[in-house]
Amino acid sequence: MTQGNAPGVSEGKGTGGDHPKRVPVQAVREELARVLASHEFHASKRSQDFLRYVIEHTLSGHADMLKERTIGIEVFGRTSDYDPSDDATVRVKAGEVRKRLGLYYADQGAQNPVRIELPLGTYVPEFRFADAPEPASQARAGQVLPKRSPSRALWIWAIAAALCIAATAILWLRMRPSDTALDEFWSPVLQGASPVMLCAAFVPDAYGLTRDPANPRPLRVEDFVPVPDQFVGGGDLIATSRLAAMLTRMEHPYRLRVGSDVSFHDLRAGPAILVGYSYTRWKEISSQMRYFIDTSRRPVGITDNGAPTKWTLPNLPTDRKTDEDYAIVSRVFHPATHAMLVEIAGITQYGTDAAGDLVTNPDLLAEAFRGAPAGWKSKNLQLVLHVKVISGAPSSPKVVAANFW
Repeated sequence: MTQGNAPGVSEGKGTGGDHPKRVPVQAVREELARVLASHEFHASKRSQDFLRYVIEHTLSGHADMLKERTIGIEVFGRTSDYDPSDDATVRVKAGEVRKRLGLYYADQGAQNPVRIELPLGTYVPEFRFADAPEPASQARAGQVLPKRSPSRALWIWAIAAALCIAATAILWLRMRPSDTALDEFWSPVLQGASPVMLCAAFVPDAYGLTRDPANPRPLRVEDFVPVPDQFVGGGDLIATSRLAAMLTRMEHPYRLRVGSDVSFHDLRAGPAILVGYSYTRWKEISSQMRYFIDTSRRPVGITDNGAPTKWTLPNLPTDRKTDEDYAIVSRVFHPATHAMLVEIAGITQYGTDAAGDLVTNPDLLAEAFRGAPAGWKSKNLQLVLHVKVISGAPSSPKVVAANFW
């Protein structure tokens, strides 16, 4: 591509005069490289992929292709029958990118000559030169300034200083980050300096083959041996990694435990996050709550105060590859452990993966708690999530029921 002015690139004020000046393509790409290398973006590959995709299509004159469905298919790997009304991944990611850009230009990129923006209501980015700072007031050449008395000069300096302090205070109040839904959800759990126990569950029903796989004899039951406390589900592992990354960003200490390495004493020692524990011996912890994943009945599903619900997987195959799943997110001060407890569990690994995405994503949490009762952040709560699974990957979860007490 030749280096020139990008088709459809927004105009901004040039630094050399009052005439609008288009941002050159090369300048946009240089700014994109700076943005992607920033700490706001380098830890989120999906945000990088989204921003790179929409910018390159805009620069190449294909901004008309930046539709939600197209982005979902080409950036996030959704199938050709992808329906944006059932999967808000693109909308959520666009909101996240806007926030990351805002944080970047409020700090690290504040002095950059070019700005990249993603206006609300569109996936087409805009590029502009940063506004030139207002020149300091200076006396014109040869102009004689009137003499002022020392007392008047002191008053002028005092007023100027007061105005600067007021302006700084107003700017700080405007730029101060307000508590997000993510902060409000985790605030009761992360109070104090006690490390959080982050616990991932072992898959209980795993079996290993005891004979040579090359043996042509048909397999028999005795050819398999149980291998408990050996494997963690893929979705559970992804959820655990998201939670560990979030706690690291929040600079809150945590201790990682796996499977049977967790004792009841550990859970009494401080706040804990249990990931994928619906099938383990710790299920007794959540079985007394309103919503519970009951694996003892068929079809497997979620119960409401012990009664069956419509949130079941009646056609769950033996390989557990399903096109939908349900999950529960619980955050309670548990009477048995006398500590804050968060449990994230799906019927299958897909639900656990999606639930982990929800509790670490401020945009998804904001949507989940839209319409929640006042003061929800200090209440015990449970959320029931429904998740569509597309090409082996869970979509953004939807809250189908909630309980606060």
